[in-house]
Amino acid sequence: MFRRTYLALTAATMIAGPALAGNHGKDIVDTAVEAGSFTTLVAAVKAAGLVDTLKGEGPFTVFAPTDEAFAALPEGTVEDLLLPENLETLTAVLTYHVVPGKVMSGDLSDGMMAETVQGGSVTIMTEDGVTVDGANVTTADIEASNGVIHVIDAVILPN
Repeated sequence: MFRRTYLALTAATMIAGPALAGNHGKDIVDTAVEAGSFTTLVAAVKAAGLVDTLKGEGPFTVFAPTDEAFAALPEGTVEDLLLPENLETLTAVLTYHVVPGKVMSGDLSDGMMAETVQGGSVTIMTEDGVTVDGANVTTADIEASNGVIHVIDAVILPN
């Protein structure tokens, strides 16, 4: 009986191991694509020509708005941002969601300012849940091979 239980537990651990390992072997872009809830973000990253950057060595911290977050923007906003003539604005919005380095949730403090790749700074609050410029972090610490993703429920915009 003990031997069967031990073998069953060993087999279950070996099967579950890769699933528990998360996306450490996948970069930020591949992790976002696989999640399935970032199709708008991924389309915007492609339109802005930032795929190679976010597949790069990093590390990066990405505050990733969900498809629902993009849908909550005023009607036509996303479509306008994706127009070729708005490439500079789209790039600014997307790079405002990226912080150089790997910032895990345990590294955060209330009132913390983090400089973004865009050049502006986001304000992180940790009381009553974690927010980034007022957007709620709904899922934190999704690790990728070149950084970390924190899922947010709103699109944050540079000043």
